[in-house]
Amino acid sequence: MSDKVLLEKDGRIGRIILNRSDVLNAIDDEVPAAIAARVEQANADPEIHVIVLSGAGRAFCAGYDLTYYASSTEGDGRDLTQDMPWDPMKDYAFMHRNTQLFMSLWHSHKPVIAKVHGYAAAGGSDIALCCDMIVMADDAEIGYMPARVWGCPTTAMWAYRLGPEQAKRMLLTGDRIDGREAERIGLVLKSVPAEELDTTVDRLAHRMATVPINQLMMQKMVINQAIEAMGLLNTQKLATLFDGITRHSPEGMNFKTRSEEKGWKETVRERDSGTFDWTHNRPINPKA
Repeated sequence: MSDKVLLEKDGRIGRIILNRSDVLNAIDDEVPAAIAARVEQANADPEIHVIVLSGAGRAFCAGYDLTYYASSTEGDGRDLTQDMPWDPMKDYAFMHRNTQLFMSLWHSHKPVIAKVHGYAAAGGSDIALCCDMIVMADDAEIGYMPARVWGCPTTAMWAYRLGPEQAKRMLLTGDRIDGREAERIGLVLKSVPAEELDTTVDRLAHRMATVPINQLMMQKMVINQAIEAMGLLNTQKLATLFDGITRHSPEGMNFKTRSEEKGWKETVRERDSGTFDWTHNRPINPKA
């Protein structure tokens, strides 16, 4: 089993750890399947009642590993931008696979607490929002910045966790917010000072771990069913299709081309700061 995601057993608590600390636990082709495998392993252990998901090193998860995917070539199975004309169903199949693997956290029989420090950015926010509860450090940041260009969150959890107005505020800006703001708008259960994060999560996990597994399963299933009855599956299908379109739209192709010319770091800075016009492929004149 991949060592990019670990499972450690701590009494009644299973601790799943994203373990690519050298790249802020960024997502490559192996990480989604490794998460699902560790969830399955924890669910199969009759002694584990609760799962805590965290990231090693300086962050929870910084999103997709753009350096890894930028080095892909057409046909190698990890080309996020295809040559034109592109095949939307090929793209959908790839992203749908990842979405369903992330959703193993949502479908886990045992409740999952995400412990977020550093960043839960872009695809990393998808992972966190598939968990049952999120506890953040005050100085941690969460957001889906590719909503500005080159992405649509395929798990579609923002609306279900926030409601329409706050979800639009996040996805129509692509902003990152800190833990305090995330708690204020109801995106996460709780935000605490960074030095209290471990203690706070452990206290919650140990409290839940005193409940029988079958009770935990039943309560989670009832609440999840209420969300799923609102059309979660259909929303995810649409979001996954749109994610592929964002990467192959004129603006998405301009973003990819500029990243090849300027590098990912500078291009992402331009995207997130709003200093580039992706439609007309030129810098924005602040006086215009």
